[in-house]
Amino acid sequence: MALTEIDLVLNVVAVLGTIGFGAHAVQQKDLMRAVFSFAVSSAFLAMLFFLLASPFAGVLELTVGAGLILVLFLVALTLSMGVEGESPEGGES
Repeated sequence: MALTEIDLVLNVVAVLGTIGFGAHAVQQKDLMRAVFSFAVSSAFLAMLFFLLASPFAGVLELTVGAGLILVLFLVALTLSMGVEGESPEGGES
């Protein structure tokens, strides 16, 4: 089964999106932006799985990688920031 031009373009976009957003997530200094870049990279990876005729892996990657992990990272970041004006030890800053 030969790839058509649209399949080739979609595969290239999915691979470049996965690599690009993954690299952006690693290099990002702001943790919130890094988490969202990771989620977008995971969504592109799920798209690549769908294009490669593996829908179960695509659904699993989309729900766990882009969904569950994103929520867990965001909750952890939100809880670790604490209340504004209060240091983590409980004293005034």
